[in-house]
Amino acid sequence: MDKARILIADEDFVLSRTLTWLLRDQGYEVDVAPGGRGVLDHLKVTSPDLLMIDVGAEPSDGYQLLERMRGEEQWRDMPVLVLSPQAPDEASSQVLKFGATDFLSKPFHVRELLARVRMQLKMRREILHARSALRTTEFELAQVRTEAEKRRQLVDIMHEVHGDFSSEELYHILVRRVAHALDISHCSLILAHPGDETGVVAAAYETPGLRHLEIQLSRYPEVREALEKSVPVLVEDVENSPLYAEVREEWAIARSDVKVHSVIALPFGIGGFDAGVVFLRTLEGETPLTAADVEFADDVVKAAVSAIQRAQMMESTRADNERLEVLALTDALTQTLNRRALMDRLESELDRARRYSLTLSLLMVDLDHFKTVNDTFGHLAGDEALRGVARVLQREARSVDVVARYGGEEFVVILPETGEEGAVKVAERIRARVAEQPSEGVAAIPSVTVSVGVATVLSTGIQAPEEVIALADEALYRAKAQGRNRVCT
Repeated sequence: MDKARILIADEDFVLSRTLTWLLRDQGYEVDVAPGGRGVLDHLKVTSPDLLMIDVGAEPSDGYQLLERMRGEEQWRDMPVLVLSPQAPDEASSQVLKFGATDFLSKPFHVRELLARVRMQLKMRREILHARSALRTTEFELAQVRTEAEKRRQLVDIMHEVHGDFSSEELYHILVRRVAHALDISHCSLILAHPGDETGVVAAAYETPGLRHLEIQLSRYPEVREALEKSVPVLVEDVENSPLYAEVREEWAIARSDVKVHSVIALPFGIGGFDAGVVFLRTLEGETPLTAADVEFADDVVKAAVSAIQRAQMMESTRADNERLEVLALTDALTQTLNRRALMDRLESELDRARRYSLTLSLLMVDLDHFKTVNDTFGHLAGDEALRGVARVLQREARSVDVVARYGGEEFVVILPETGEEGAVKVAERIRARVAEQPSEGVAAIPSVTVSVGVATVLSTGIQAPEEVIALADEALYRAKAQGRNRVCT
């Protein structure tokens, strides 16, 4: 595989040279461009896999560059990692809005920078692979359109399965469209691998509501043969086929009135992981399936498999993005929201309170004598104390409340649509629960306590997020001054 190419655009010569050395040491090819309009000239020549750019303290030129890149097809999928001396809360949302894919404030840790670079390059590879698969599928579709009139139904089916669907939705589309095209009453998709004793029916045209039905493959000799030999199996007359000799005996013993007349079992594989069979059947009195039907259905399945592979890759990519987004908003130690996410949620809740004339309260929760815990029992004990308080806050919070670690040993709880009386009750309950909670993991730690400051704002006097936090912080100071382990407003 070719080395990834990275373009660095930073006015700081020393930093550019340091980054160049660092990234080349990691095996990347690195080019350096001056900031400003010179970046576009380098992009045209180098076609990098990742652009690292400093928008600077006066970022307007950088924003224009990002907008220009997102407006050009050739650069639209190129990841852009913005480096900036600005604080994340000040600049990250702005640069992401203008098209950057990630943001890192200066100064940064080398390990974090390299991790961000690797993630952006991984996403770049996955997007390019997805685009390539999509182009290949579209080319195959164009070829099918030129075939004879009898292939028109195949084109119609391929149009539908190449929409923006999940893999499970595509399973249902596939069986429905094949059944309609061949005018048959039964078509299902069974997930199984060679040698499996059971399979799972993922979709069935005749039973649209069916989901994940487990079946014994010993009752389906055509499905087993298709899986074992990896070739389509056509049985034009079930009643006289030698393949069904044993099964017909079981039907006779069980006095089962089986009305299936002909079947097709089409094996498929997806990315070396999922595998199965598309299972088509006609009943007595219906036109039996033929070799021409095998050819048509096999073409449909192959086209659908391409779409399903793409859908699964997109689902995986979306899941990775969601996990990254959660990590970016979560405090690693306590699994509550971090300060950045807190400020976003608080601003949103204050806007809602103002718009709908609602009351909002905020609790500032601080562990008492936390430095003593750290100094006496060690930082591991301090971490466990923080986690214990976080667990109490999350248990006591409602689904609409917001729990976040504000920093150090301080937590914030946002209580939407809650007046002062209700907020004080919640705060007292939290204070009591923390004091009652035994230490976990480190037996020598005495039970910790917390002090809580309560701030309540009315819709007519909504302030900025920082002002509401300041009010709660003042109340917390009063609680500390009055002896700790108490609630003050």
